[in-house]
Amino acid sequence: MAIANKNIIFVAGLGGIGFDTSREIVKSGPKNLVILDRIENPAAIAELKALNPKVTVTFYPYDVTVPVAETTKLLKTIFDKLKTVDLLINGAGILDDYQIERTIAVNFTGTVNTTTAIMSFWDKRKGGPGGVIANICSVTGFNAIYQVPVYSASKAAALSFTNSLAKLAPITGVTAYSINPGITKTPLVHKLNSWLDVEPRVAELLLEHPTQTSLECAQNFVKAIEANQNGAIWKLDLGTLEAIEWTKHWDSHI
Repeated sequence: MAIANKNIIFVAGLGGIGFDTSREIVKSGPKNLVILDRIENPAAIAELKALNPKVTVTFYPYDVTVPVAETTKLLKTIFDKLKTVDLLINGAGILDDYQIERTIAVNFTGTVNTTTAIMSFWDKRKGGPGGVIANICSVTGFNAIYQVPVYSASKAAALSFTNSLAKLAPITGVTAYSINPGITKTPLVHKLNSWLDVEPRVAELLLEHPTQTSLECAQNFVKAIEANQNGAIWKLDLGTLEAIEWTKHWDSHI
């Protein structure tokens, strides 16, 4: 899918990987980029607007843990304004196995709820035009970092959900694929907690592995958007983009 002249909603588009991806998207010239994020950052929004003045960048405060009905109300406001939306990116995520309920709520339930809400506008069974969903998951979704089992499991759940969405496309008209970054230099991995403190040095050990920059990840993210391959499981690691099979196994133990 060419990004040029498209309308895109990006949930958590101001985070580490998210903000660099927002920059790359804006450079590609969409008509509208609507960013939904929990914390407002006027400086970041101003930077995106200045990057390409032809793109309309708007911001709405949004916490992915709110009920589906509340999300649907927000999306109605956006759809009323834009009329059409071509792509939804679900990018919210936290990495802290101390916060069990919130990890599941943000990394998995939030993705399900936001997706469910947009179906009201996209589902072809309701006369909708269909659409495309890109869910940011993680390589831990198919090869857990066992010291953070809650995070890894939440990402596996999001990945499985995305694969199901792709197979439901003939029914709903909505296609989907997953974006699975490897270890990326973001604030997310600089300080994190393992489940029950099974590995107090988990962040330090993680960063001993080869990493990629968030810019490298973002550039490959845009390539995945342009490829627009329903059901693709994209692995974005060490500056490379690779479509993988679910049955492949990767050694990510630390």
